[in-house]
This record gives sequence, C-alpha cells and structure tokens, in this order.
Amino acid sequence: MQTGLTILLERSGLTPRGEPRAMSGGDMAAVYWLDTAQGAIVVKRDDPERLAGEADGLRALREAASPLIVPEVLALDGEWLAMEALESGSRSGRSAAALGEGLRALHDSVAAEHGWHRDNACGRTPQPNLPLADARAFQRERRLLPLANTCHERGLLDARLRGRIEAVAESLEAWLPDTPASLLHGDLWSGNVLNTPQGPAIIDPAVYRHYPEVDLAMLRLFGSPGEAFFEAYWNGRGLEDWPRREALFQLYPLLNHLLLFGGGYRGAVERAVVVIEQYVT
Repeated sequence: MQTGLTILLERSGLTPRGEPRAMSGGDMAAVYWLDTAQGAIVVKRDDPERLAGEADGLRALREAASPLIVPEVLALDGEWLAMEALESGSRSGRSAAALGEGLRALHDSVAAEHGWHRDNACGRTPQPNLPLADARAFQRERRLLPLANTCHERGLLDARLRGRIEAVAESLEAWLPDTPASLLHGDLWSGNVLNTPQGPAIIDPAVYRHYPEVDLAMLRLFGSPGEAFFEAYWNGRGLEDWPRREALFQLYPLLNHLLLFGGGYRGAVERAVVVIEQYVT
C-alpha cells in the first residue's frame, strides 16, 4: 500500500483489510475500492487542489436540503481523498423520478451571486468560479469565453468558430433572463449518477451556483435520464425555451471535452452553436 494512503488511513482512524482495488471509470484520477474494519471506502489519488475542490463540493451537496445521496468525505490529505463507498444497483423509472425530485430540491437552494467561494475543476480543466451578480455575465466571462479562447490557442477551434461562440456569449442579455443562482452538481453526466438501494446518489461534483438547467443539459449530453426524470423535475413548470437553453448549457461541457479529448468534439461544438444561432439571429 502506498505511503501517502497509509498515512491518510492512520490519521483518520481507518484500519485497512486487504489491498486497494482499482475501480473502473477513473479517467481523470486513480480511484480505488478499499475494505476497512469500519466499512468499505473509496479512495482517490489526484492533484491536491482538484481533490480539495471535490471534497468541498461533496460537503456542500450533503448539506443541501435534498434527498439525493452524496458520499461522506472521510479524510483529505494532499493527493489522497477518502470517502464513503456506495453500493450501486439498477436504474428504474422509480429511481429516475427520485433523481428528478432530488435534483429539483437541490436546485431550490439559491443565492444572489453566480459562482462559488473557490475555484475547482471540471475533469482536469480548471474551473473559475469568482462570483458575479449577473447570470449572463457569469456564463460569458467564467464559462464560454475562457474555454473558447483556450481551445483556439491550442489549435482546436478556428477563428471563425471562436467568433461565433463569442457572438453567442455577447447575445445572452438579449434572450436569457437573469435569475437567482441555484446550487449545482456542476458535472452531472450519467456516469456521476449512481442508483443505490437507498435511492439515487451523485458523485464527483464540480460545484458552483448558476442556472439549474446546467445540470439538466449535462444529463442529456451523453444520453437521457428519461421521461420519468423530466416529469418529476419539471413538475408542470417546464420551460418553453428549453431546447435553446439545453444547447447553450451543453456548449461549455462540449468545449471542455474538445480541450480534454481533442478534435473529435469540434463537430458537436459547432452543432450546439448552430442550434443557438437559430434562435438568436
């Protein structure tokens, strides 16, 4: 067992039983399952700043008034994070509806400013969260423009497509209302949702406060949580301009995937821009 992990366990009073076992899905960090005398835990090894941001987000989600299950942070020490292990099960219409109800309750936690008290990361990408009072300004200045510029600098976006993204970012005040800032998971793709025997759980957050549709758009990016989820989430209050908002809020994670995984995501970025342009031009 690695020295850093041994020290973490000793300091937190956890007694290992056996060696850690690598878990699948650790694309951005090394993730292990470890049995201890106190119960099973999950341990993650990554950049200390990213882990500190994740631990902060997990604590914030656990403190929110939502029935969604969030693993407890057990210990954090440098490049190691230990947290409660969750048992996963199969997805059902009932679990999808519970996810919708739980996410709606999470989003009902609102504040005046968009952002977070600290920066964190979405995957390996630094995520700036310096708060802004105006929601449109936050989306433009903290999300779309920084990533578009970085992708352009690395040769992943040509000047023309970057210009179209800039035009989208500058047009937000023309159609997107300013709203209170909801508490978000921030990286809510399907792989960060677990179905446990006790109900749906969410893991690996990149927490901040912003439009609630950010989490919905991410859930739809690589699949769909299903009709039962949306019926429970909207609860009769669906948005008429949801398709436009969905495309807008998928643009940031698509730019992030372009940055992390390369040019195969350029077409998806452009398709999202086309959808938004259909509404705003």
